[in-house]
Amino acid sequence: MRFGLAVPTGTEGMMYPIPYADPAAAVDLAVQAERMGFDSVWGNDHISTQGYVREKFSDPPRFYDPYLYLSYVGARTTTLRLATAISVMAFRHPVVVAKQAATLDQLTGGRFMLGVGIGAYREEIDAMWPQHGLHRGRHAEEFFASLNVLLSERRASYSGEFISFSDVESFPKPVQSPLPLLSGGNARGSRERAARFGNGWIPACLTPSEISDGVAEIRAVAEQSGRVLPADFDVAPQLAVALGRTREQALKTFEESQIFTHMRSLSESTLKGRQDDLTERNLIGSADDILEQVQRYADAGTTTLSALLFAANDVPQTLEQMQEFAESIIAVTGDGHA
Repeated sequence: MRFGLAVPTGTEGMMYPIPYADPAAAVDLAVQAERMGFDSVWGNDHISTQGYVREKFSDPPRFYDPYLYLSYVGARTTTLRLATAISVMAFRHPVVVAKQAATLDQLTGGRFMLGVGIGAYREEIDAMWPQHGLHRGRHAEEFFASLNVLLSERRASYSGEFISFSDVESFPKPVQSPLPLLSGGNARGSRERAARFGNGWIPACLTPSEISDGVAEIRAVAEQSGRVLPADFDVAPQLAVALGRTREQALKTFEESQIFTHMRSLSESTLKGRQDDLTERNLIGSADDILEQVQRYADAGTTTLSALLFAANDVPQTLEQMQEFAESIIAVTGDGHA
C-alpha cells in the first residue's frame, strides 16, 4: 500500500474553508508530505466557483492550475510522485494535455501520474461549452483513445465526434513508457475506461467491498476487450482521514470538518446513492481502527490510498493530522508501503 496526499489546488470552499492555503502553504504541504514519508501528492482541477460555494462563502476560492502547481512542487522535491486526481477532460484538448503531461514527466525524471475524469460539477463544463452540449461520457471515450495515440505514436491523428486532430508530432514523449494513466470516478464508465485504456482507477469514498467488486468488473471488461491489465495496475481510491485517540473523537472531528459538508454536496453526483454511512467509506477512528481499515482496503485490491483528505479546517491542523498519520500508519506499515 502506498499513501498519497490531496493537495489544495482546488479545495477551498469545498473540502476546506475559505481561506485555507495561499500558494506558499499549498506548496509546503507537498514538501512536508515527502518529508513525512507520503509516496505521492494528488492535485484536483477546477476552473470556476461552484454555485453552492458561492452561496456559502462571501469570498471566492483560490483554485490553482494542477499542472503548474505540480511542476513547481517537482522542483522542490526529489522522490515524491506527482499526480492529478483528477484532471477534468473537458477543460483541455488532449493535444495540450499530452504536451503538459510529457513535459512534467520529463522535468521530474518520470514522477508524474495522470489521473483524468469527467468532473463532478456539470456547471463548470457548461461554463466552457455553452453552445456545444458536450456529452461527457462520449467525450471521455474519445479523450482516452486519442491521448493514448498522442503518447505512443510519432505522428498522431484522430477523428471523432468531439475531438479531432491530424498529423500531430508531439515530442518529447514521457520518460515513463507507458505514462501512468488513471481513470477517475465511481460510475461504470470510469471502470470501463480503466479496463480498456488505463493503468489504474481512482474511485472516491467506496467501501472495501465496493472496491473489490469494481476491480473484478475492470478485470472482466479488460478480458472481454482482449486486453491484459498491466501488472502494476493501480487501484487508488480517494478517502478522507480523521485520526483521533478514540473513534468517537475522530468521528466528531470528521463531522465538524468542511470535508464532511463537501461529501454531502456530492449526493447527486460522485457519491449518489452512497450517503448512507460516510464513516464506513473513509478512514475514521483511532490508529488501531485505521490500521484495520487500511488492511481491509489492501485485501480488496487497493494498491494506493491516493489523495487523502485530512479532516481539518486550516493548514496547521492538516499538518498535525498528517504527522500523526505518518507516525501511526505510514511508519507502522513500513515506509509508505503496507
